[in-house]
Amino acid sequence: MKTKIQTTNETAANGTAGNGSDVFLNENFLLSTETSRRLFHEHAKSMPIIDYHCHLDPKEIYEDKPFANLTEAWLYGDHYKWRLIRANGIAEERITGEVSDYDRFLAWAETVPRTVGNPLYSWTHLELRRFFDIDTPLNPQNAPEIWERANAKLAQPEFSRRSLIAGSNVKVVCTTDDPADNLEYHRLLAEEESRFAVFPTFRPDKALNIDAAGFPDWLARLEEAAGRSASTFAELTDILEERVSFFHERGCRLSDHALDTLKYGAAEPEAVEDIYAKRLTGAELSEEEVVRYRTALLVRLIAMYERKGWTMQLHLHAYRNNNTPMFRKLGPDTGYDGLNDLPLTASLSALLDRAETESGLPKTILYSLNPGDYPALLALMGCYQRDVPGKIQLGSGWWYNDTRDGMRRQLTLLADNGLLSRFVGMLTDSRSFLSYTRHEYFRRVLCEWIGELAQRGEAPDDMELLAEMTRDIAYGNAAAYFGFKLPQDA
Repeated sequence: MKTKIQTTNETAANGTAGNGSDVFLNENFLLSTETSRRLFHEHAKSMPIIDYHCHLDPKEIYEDKPFANLTEAWLYGDHYKWRLIRANGIAEERITGEVSDYDRFLAWAETVPRTVGNPLYSWTHLELRRFFDIDTPLNPQNAPEIWERANAKLAQPEFSRRSLIAGSNVKVVCTTDDPADNLEYHRLLAEEESRFAVFPTFRPDKALNIDAAGFPDWLARLEEAAGRSASTFAELTDILEERVSFFHERGCRLSDHALDTLKYGAAEPEAVEDIYAKRLTGAELSEEEVVRYRTALLVRLIAMYERKGWTMQLHLHAYRNNNTPMFRKLGPDTGYDGLNDLPLTASLSALLDRAETESGLPKTILYSLNPGDYPALLALMGCYQRDVPGKIQLGSGWWYNDTRDGMRRQLTLLADNGLLSRFVGMLTDSRSFLSYTRHEYFRRVLCEWIGELAQRGEAPDDMELLAEMTRDIAYGNAAAYFGFKLPQDA
């Protein structure tokens, strides 16, 4: 039997439309229709989380140490926040310099009132509310009190790293791991932790970046992990396939690639061997040689993923390290990356088509940091859908796009050009143990979007249909798509 959806006017007539005078982050924030409220509160809110892409350290998860203070839990390594503190004119010394953690926290407290309209304003206060029961907007005046209250909570056993994961209803965490890693902490966690699973993700960027200064050192690490030499390109790919199998045994079901600039260039096997040998002598490679090597290795890796039944993630079009003085001072991933706007379709099509022809494409998630790429990606994705529901995915709004507007744009274009109902949903892409509220934020945006669809008459007044779609996007699709061995409910 269909459950009738109330319209906004009907809701108002029934006296349930108002949220009260204080609507900031109340239980119905972002939920503008009765349909969206029912979808969130009755369906999306309680669904478990599969965080299939993040940058948490498995060693940190395993050791489960308490946080020293709120800054360590909240601000360490968070370049989203660092960028806004810089934009507020606060000196770099108070962000990444030799100051106390309390001083860093105060720099953020001074900035937060200026962030109204930015998603970090919502995220910051969602984290304060959900983890610390603090419902007062952070500002310089109340910063000392909030610092003390949050630190008192963090000192409790239920605020250890593992407890924060389990308490957020997370069932799976997928870390990001180099092929040379021994995955020891994943093994230990599998033996000891029953509330959630921590699986590795195979990220062979250092194998692809043959032109990087650190390539020889990384190759030595890989050879040590494999226990044999990678003196030829064929030996390198053999070792990488062995590492894929090793990762698979540890529960890995995904790969990930940061392809900031994607260029395709075919080459005969002998030519690729010559390029690899040239690099091992210390000679500098031309741009064309680098492109041909990367293309050849990507094609080999894609075939490995297909044989294992993995999902391949391609993160496209970041533009890294734009501020040279700050890169020299702080290194990468410190808030100085932008969006790439180079052409994408021809090279990506050539890569996917060759892989489909030679080995078959694995399940694939395409992310672009440049939302202008979405229409081209969606059109290309449709050329390779087969056999698996939602086999080729448009990844969730990533980095600069995991805002309300960015999420809605991604949902709208995916619905316009594919099957939104098969979408595998949100991820944190985070180094923070407090970032699981981003899943709540996404689910609210999703329910808002679906509720508006029903309100406009573009979807039927069938709550069962819309509720199933909502639950699938929140959790069910990811659970089915990736094929993880999920921990049993406690």
